Amino acid sequence: MRTYLCAFGLLAALLGAAPAHAQFSNRSLGLSLGYMDFKRTAGLAGTPFIGLEGSLYIENGFEVVSLSKLMFPTDTFSTPEKRVVGLAPSLGIRYLLLEETIRPYIGTDVSYLIVFKESISNFVGIGPNAGVDFFLSDSVSLGVRAQYNFYIALNEDTQTSLTGSVGLATYF
Repeated sequence: MRTYLCAFGLLAALLGAAPAHAQFSNRSLGLSLGYMDFKRTAGLAGTPFIGLEGSLYIENGFEVVSLSKLMFPTDTFSTPEKRVVGLAPSLGIRYLLLEETIRPYIGTDVSYLIVFKESISNFVGIGPNAGVDFFLSDSVSLGVRAQYNFYIALNEDTQTSLTGSVGLATYF
């Protein structure tokens, strides 16, 4: 009788157990598409961009993140207006408010904006960001992100930009 009770208890435990869930990996690489509104920073009009992003989970909900953007804004200072090339790498930290399949976050980035025009324009920026990542599987996420930057350059007024993007990342 005792053997039957043990067997029945083991069978009940096995049938009643919740399915195992894999732990999410702590590094990611991804691509993003977005729009950067320069608000006429250095005479640049808003433009779409393509970005390469990466993250590394540190601990306790903190991640180090990087997003490098390539864009082709219109230079409104030139006559006639023409397209120029812009690069905007950034490095920052974000705090994950939840660490489940839906991950809202807040953070801040330090960025560098370089624009190749007749002459090269360089800006250093800092700004807050917020977003959310939705995990489609254990290793793929779809995310949305918004950021507001303040850019500083020598002999220039402080400039701002507003950025919004959608990204697809793989975790490993």
